[in-house]
Amino acid sequence: MTDTPNLEERITNLEMHLAHQSETIETLNQTVTAQWDEIERLTLTLRKLNGQIEQLEDTLPSGPDHQPPPHY
Repeated sequence: MTDTPNLEERITNLEMHLAHQSETIETLNQTVTAQWDEIERLTLTLRKLNGQIEQLEDTLPSGPDHQPPPHY
């Protein structure tokens, strides 16, 4: 059986390839999870900042005295 060494080599190569793919998938999963956590953190920060801006806008006086000057 001359195919046995060739078959064993092919199986070994497939196992190595599978191990590499598994490692790559795990790395990608960790990256996606970290990015999702960052997106959630940024979303919360953005909501907080929007709330602060709305509060500041509510406290600003309104009226003709606070209109921007005309551009020349």
